[in-house]
Amino acid sequence: MLPASVWAAKRAEASANPAEATVYELRVYHTYEGKLGELLTRFREHTTKLFEKHGIKNVAYWTPVDEPAKSNLLIYIIAHPSREAAVANWKAFQADPEWIRVRDQSEANGKIVERVESTFMTKTDFSNFGL
Repeated sequence: MLPASVWAAKRAEASANPAEATVYELRVYHTYEGKLGELLTRFREHTTKLFEKHGIKNVAYWTPVDEPAKSNLLIYIIAHPSREAAVANWKAFQADPEWIRVRDQSEANGKIVERVESTFMTKTDFSNFGL
């Protein structure tokens, strides 16, 4: 565990270095019963490309191995240059006419996503993966 003074210094360095100021967002989508396949198709064919268009970096996407979550959960991590950029990125994405069209078209037979959980995160100093 880092002493508070070292941790504060590392956070100050991160603020000075935009590459270190990256904020990650963990998102968990809970779908309505039988709708996970439709959500995965929407992400595969449209959403990930639209994210990149709006400055949202796709990091990784997962589905659980075990039931019951296996049937209705999409978990993913995306990255933004900063927390402020995250707000702007989401605003631009949600207003994009292409996204609105894709969303509406994919939900023609009913809503897909029941609820979304979002958590903003920063990497710790002991993270050793290349995100």
